[in-house]
Amino acid sequence: MFNEKRSSMLHGVLLIALFACAAFYIGEAQFLKDISFSPMIIGIILGMLYANSLRNNLPDTWVPGIQFCSKKILRLGIILYGFRLTFQDIAAVGVAGILIDAIVVTVTILGGIYIGKLLKMDKEIALLTSIGSGICGAAAVLGAESTIQTKPYKTAVAVATVVIFGTLSMFIYPIAYRSGILPLTPEEMGIYSGSTLHEVAHAVGAGNAMGTDISNVAIIVKMIRVMMLVPVLLILGYWVAAKSTKGETSGSKGKVSIPWFAVGFLAVIGFNSFNLLPESVVNAINYIDIFLLTMAMAALGAETSIDKFKKAGAKPFILAFCLYIWLLGGGYLLAKYLAPIWL
Repeated sequence: MFNEKRSSMLHGVLLIALFACAAFYIGEAQFLKDISFSPMIIGIILGMLYANSLRNNLPDTWVPGIQFCSKKILRLGIILYGFRLTFQDIAAVGVAGILIDAIVVTVTILGGIYIGKLLKMDKEIALLTSIGSGICGAAAVLGAESTIQTKPYKTAVAVATVVIFGTLSMFIYPIAYRSGILPLTPEEMGIYSGSTLHEVAHAVGAGNAMGTDISNVAIIVKMIRVMMLVPVLLILGYWVAAKSTKGETSGSKGKVSIPWFAVGFLAVIGFNSFNLLPESVVNAINYIDIFLLTMAMAALGAETSIDKFKKAGAKPFILAFCLYIWLLGGGYLLAKYLAPIWL
C-alpha cells in the first residue's frame, strides 16, 4: 500500500518535472531570451494551460506529487537561490544601495497592504502582490506563499501582476534612459533599476540594454533586495502566529512558524561568500535551482483555473498598478536625490 502511494506521488512529481523540461526548451526561443522571459514564468503558464484543459483527466492519486512540488521542492529552490549572492556584493554597492532598497521594500509592502485595505480586496493576495512587487517578483511570492500557506490560485494571481508590470518596466527603462527622460548618472540608473524592477531577470535584461556600468550595479542592488526576503519572511512568520493566537487563521494557536528555508537561504549566502566552490559548480547549482523553482511554478499553475482568476477580480491588478507607479516615481526620486548623498 505504501509503495503504491509512493509510486502515485512519484507520477505527479514526474509530470511536473516534464512541464519544467518543456519550459526550459521553450525558453530557448530567441525572442523569449531577448525579453528575458524566464523558465519559471513559462512553467506557471504551462501549468495553468494544463489546469484549464486536461486537469480533470489526472488521477487523484497524482495530486500529492503536485503538492509536493509546490511545497517541499519550492522551499529547496528558495534555499539554493542563495548561491547567487555573497556578502561582498553588499559591500560593493555600499550604503546608498542598501538604504534605498530598504526604503523601497518597506514602503512597497506596507503601502500595498494599506491600499489593499482601501480596495477591500483579499488580504493574502494583497500581501503576496506587495511582497512580489517590493522584493524579487515570483521568487518572493513563492517564499511568502510557503510561509502563510495560502491557496495556489492566490499565488498565481500575484505572480501574474509581477510578470505584467515587471516586463513592461524592462522595456521602458532603457528607452527612457537613452532618450534622456531619466537624467541619471550610470551608477544612479543602476541603483534605480535594481531597486525598482520586479524580477532578477528584469534587472538583468534592462541592465544589459543600458550598458555594463549600469548592469553591474543594477544586478547587485537587485540581489540585495533578494536578501531582504529573509527578514520579511521571518516577520511574516511571527505575523501568522499572532493571527493564529487571535483565532483569525486556522494555524496552531500561538505557534511561531519560522520559515526555516529563509534561514537556510541566508546560510547559503554566507557559505557562498567564502568562495569555497568552483564557479562551474556554483553555475551548475544555479541551473538546477532554476529547474526546481520552475517545477514549483508549474505545480502552482496546475492548481489554478481561470475561474479562480475571475474570483480574484481586477483589484489585484489595480493594486499592482498603484505599486508600479510608486516604484517608477518614488524610486526615481530616491536614486536622483538620496543616492548622491551616500555615493
